[in-house]
Order: sequence, then C-alpha cells, then structure tokens
Amino acid sequence: MRLAPAARRRRGLNLTPMIDVVFLLLVFFMLVSRFGQLDGVPLALAGGAAPGWSGAPRLVDVRPEGLSLNGTALDEAALIADLRRLMPAPDAPVVLRPQDGADVQRLVAVIDLLRAAGITHVLMAE
Repeated sequence: MRLAPAARRRRGLNLTPMIDVVFLLLVFFMLVSRFGQLDGVPLALAGGAAPGWSGAPRLVDVRPEGLSLNGTALDEAALIADLRRLMPAPDAPVVLRPQDGADVQRLVAVIDLLRAAGITHVLMAE
C-alpha cells in the first residue's frame, strides 16, 4: 500500500534579512550624519534707513579673475592698503559687488580677507 505524499506546507517569506538590512542602513546614516550647527559666515543684517556715507567711495568688485577697487584692478595685498587710505574711520563701510562668474567661495574669501584686516562693516550690492 502506497501512502499519499505528505502535503507540503507552503512557507512564508522570511523577513529577517530585510529587517537586518534596514537596521544596518539606519545605523549607517546615523553615524555619517552631522548633527549640530554648521559653520557659516556671520552677516549683520540691517533694515531701514542707511547711515550717511562719508569719505571716498569704497566699491570692491569681486571678479572671477581678480579684484578691483573703484574700477582699478588690484591684488589682495594692494586692496587692503588702498582701502585703508580711503577709509575716514576704521568702522567705515566697504561695499562688495560680486560680478558675473564670481563664485561664492571667492566672495567669502574676500570677506575673510577684509575681516582679517580689521574691516568689519561690509555691505553687499547686487
């Protein structure tokens, strides 16, 4: 007498490896993420009426190939020296105007250069 083959049970899908992968991805992204404040360039924003301008114009054009002060091309060292001659006071404002093609990194480098030279009042023009 032959016995009928035992009915095979259909096994369900095993979700354990998928859950392991999800937890590994979660741990990975938690470890590589940065939580906290990113470093940035502090800018003082002011609204309302602008203070009166005194002294000679101090317009620094930030170009992709270099800098210019009041339309005259200069290197970084000469820029600081010429700005100091034009400033009536140490806290006098300097206007930065980025030109087409100048990237943000170049603009930030000029702001850092001015800040290192002690020029703290920087205005930005379009």
